[in-house]
Amino acid sequence: MHADLTSLIAATAQWMSRAFPSGGGVMDSALSHAQARQAVTVAASLRYPTPVDAALVAVAGAGGSARLDWITGSDGAGLDEAEESAWRTWVDEVVASWAACLLASPELASTAVAALGDGGHGGGTPSGFRRLMEPDEHDRRAGALLRHPDLLEPVAELHRSALLSRLCAGPAMTA
Repeated sequence: MHADLTSLIAATAQWMSRAFPSGGGVMDSALSHAQARQAVTVAASLRYPTPVDAALVAVAGAGGSARLDWITGSDGAGLDEAEESAWRTWVDEVVASWAACLLASPELASTAVAALGDGGHGGGTPSGFRRLMEPDEHDRRAGALLRHPDLLEPVAELHRSALLSRLCAGPAMTA
């Protein structure tokens, strides 16, 4: 993962955690957010595979969460202060869509993590993404909404074909 993607990953994982919240307490929220962050990290690393790609998105911006908010019905209504919603400008729709695809399918997540290893990304080790690829009972309970295929589908379908093309094309292609 490139350092320039840190803000994008943090904001997109935060969006995923808020759009598909854990139903449990603090521990479940933390487990759910960890799964979201792993999925977003893999998706961002696939979407922006080179330092140049990461630098370009850092300069141009990620696009924001407006369309995703509208699709999921979590439009941030009631946020009066700009500081409360400024992080939403760093949400990347494509990365969120790809992360939704990965969360809905541990098999696809395993394929994506393997693609990271092929592309020379640091942190692409399977053990580093265990909660994403092999969620245990606690992970599944904590991320019940975050991993629910029917709830994720409207977000996942936005850019699923680009993710599948990227995974089929291998490390040389950028999405």
